[in-house]
Amino acid sequence: MGDVLSTHLDDARRQHIAEKTGKILTEFLQFYEDQYGVALFNSMRHEIEGTGLPQAQLLWRKVPLDERIIFSGNLFQYQEDSKKWRNRFSLVPHNYGLVLYDNKVAYERQVPPRAVINSAGYKILTSVDQYLELVGNSLPGTTAKSGSAPILKCPTQFPLILWHPYARHYYFCMMTEAEQDKWQAVLQDCIRHCNNGIPEDSKVEGPAFTDAIRMYRQSKELYGTWEMLCGNEVQILSNLVMEELGPELKAELAPRLKGKPQERQRQWIQISDAVYRMVYEQAKARFEEVLAKVQQARPAMKAVIRTDMDQIITSKEHLASKIRAFILPKAEVCVRNHVQPYITSILEALMVPTSQGFTEVRDVFFKEVTDMNLNVINEGGIDKLGEYMEKLSRLAFHPLKMHSCYEKMESLRLDGLQQRFDVSSTSVFKQRAQIHMREQMDNAVYTFETLLHQELGKGPTKEELCKSIQRVLERVLKKYDYDSSSVRKKFFREALLQISIPFLLKKLAPTCKSELPRFQELIFEDFARFILVENTYEEVVLQTVMKDILQAVKEAAVQRKHNLYRDSMVMHNSDPNLHLLAEGAPIDWSEEYSNSSGGGSPSPSSPEAATLSEKRRRAKQVVSVVQDEEAGMPFEAGPESPSPTSPDSVTEIRGLLAQGLRAESPPPASPLPNGAPARESPQPEAAPEASSPPDSPLQHLLPGKAVDFGPPKPSDQETGEQVSSPGSHPALHTTTEDSAGVQTEF
Repeated sequence: MGDVLSTHLDDARRQHIAEKTGKILTEFLQFYEDQYGVALFNSMRHEIEGTGLPQAQLLWRKVPLDERIIFSGNLFQYQEDSKKWRNRFSLVPHNYGLVLYDNKVAYERQVPPRAVINSAGYKILTSVDQYLELVGNSLPGTTAKSGSAPILKCPTQFPLILWHPYARHYYFCMMTEAEQDKWQAVLQDCIRHCNNGIPEDSKVEGPAFTDAIRMYRQSKELYGTWEMLCGNEVQILSNLVMEELGPELKAELAPRLKGKPQERQRQWIQISDAVYRMVYEQAKARFEEVLAKVQQARPAMKAVIRTDMDQIITSKEHLASKIRAFILPKAEVCVRNHVQPYITSILEALMVPTSQGFTEVRDVFFKEVTDMNLNVINEGGIDKLGEYMEKLSRLAFHPLKMHSCYEKMESLRLDGLQQRFDVSSTSVFKQRAQIHMREQMDNAVYTFETLLHQELGKGPTKEELCKSIQRVLERVLKKYDYDSSSVRKKFFREALLQISIPFLLKKLAPTCKSELPRFQELIFEDFARFILVENTYEEVVLQTVMKDILQAVKEAAVQRKHNLYRDSMVMHNSDPNLHLLAEGAPIDWSEEYSNSSGGGSPSPSSPEAATLSEKRRRAKQVVSVVQDEEAGMPFEAGPESPSPTSPDSVTEIRGLLAQGLRAESPPPASPLPNGAPARESPQPEAAPEASSPPDSPLQHLLPGKAVDFGPPKPSDQETGEQVSSPGSHPALHTTTEDSAGVQTEF
């Protein structure tokens, strides 16, 4: 690898790359500085005027659920330096960085991990053929001849490959299709989370950055959605540079690569990754420098905005009226001929999979709570409640249980419309809807926790507890139905704007864009940092199509399509005391409602209590949210079974895989995270599932009252790895977004 990089990335070429990167960054960062003042003004105006959006009925967590492990297990990773497959113990902590250890013993002994992979911008491939096709397309003229050895051989039929257009690729494989499905769901969750790298609560820096990206790309005549708007600011900025730098570099270096097609492909992947890391470091330094500059100027800008808010608003409205008079006739014709006829079709294409996904969220939540209720009644009442509620609290972050919700969005298609409106990919809409699903699930779970905790203060009996759980569930489902409708309508409006506005701007650009500079003289110099002609022009264009979009969403709600509430259905202060309950400290179910034994418990100050507390703390870090019912991977290290050396050939690996499968006996069925019997992967020796009445599993437990327990229906880092320094502890719970830095694997 060193020879390849030293040959093709010598000092002169590195200098050229740095200069080209610096030029792109300088141009973009000027857009960012301009947009920062506009975003600050919009944020302060929003605080004063409000949004007028309906009030959410569900609560949301003010203290996030850190200190949790999403998933852990074993997989094989291909090492490019040694060209061997190595077994790795892998886990995904709360920050969704895939952490790789040599084995489980290394993790338990707090040995620094091999790497932490940030998966922003990656795609998951489940076959080597898919990967080879993408690699071949990325470097034209390197398609391998039939019968020649491919760039990658997988020892099993169940690979998972993380592919990135610019950064290095990661190769994994599993023993069984079930394991492949699990890890695919987990890694897709990682990608979804890491792609959403700009914090939602960033009301100034976030909008300024995304608007600057859009303005910069439009200045290059690049309209429409951008698939690589993934990750944190530095990752996105690196993708922006590589979008321009990559093709130039490829055209220059591709003819100079030597060897067979597979070898040239491998060389290009190494070169692209090295350049990407160089760009990342340069972008990180420049962006942090400019961010510090604008944040230093922020207090002075805020003082001007507070003093002259009314004058700034008046000046902006005057500018908007002049621009509107100029472009309105052209914009209305464009909307009427090219956008309006397709709004209903786009909306219907968005509504079907999105509403199916939110309905699935509702059903999964209902099922989990109902199963928990049944388990509590059958297994000792309140003594087991803490254990089950601790697991229920993490439901929204359970990749496998949420997978049935997320997969509904995979059917989203904009056939015909996608090319017309220059939508490069529907993935941006899929992932946004899936993030909304996870948020709404967590809000529903947290609201349920809060209300049930209040009920438990009344000291209910077992029968009363069952009734209380059912009452709270019904209350939460009504709130979920309302919030789900509000969130979906907002998502539909935003998606329609995201599709139509770039299309309109591109259509209007030839006749309107060249005339915009003459409106600059209408802006007072003192307000020039808070009012930009280009932004005001886009707002005017937005207003021309917004009426049609609002009307389309409103009609869908009036027709009760997909359980959308009408805009007139407003629930103001329907539960006024609920938000007061959320002001208390977070509920620790494992501590507050732990199952106590009859032999007495040690005092808090005793050594035994300290040991129990330490074990409990450690268990919360080690135990996965996802319970693995499958047999363990071969080579998994344990206290009495050290990991053998890694085999050198595919044949050896296959033999050891088969040997490991024969040697391991199936484990008993483990409980689901909510305490219900395991049902995902039944084993031959597993205990049979507890049968329940087909209609109402809890009715027979509540004599004297017939309750319908059927589900109520709605009423109307960047890419790369972070390596811990030797001698340090992993401290996974303290990992920040900066862990996405580009470091080299051991």
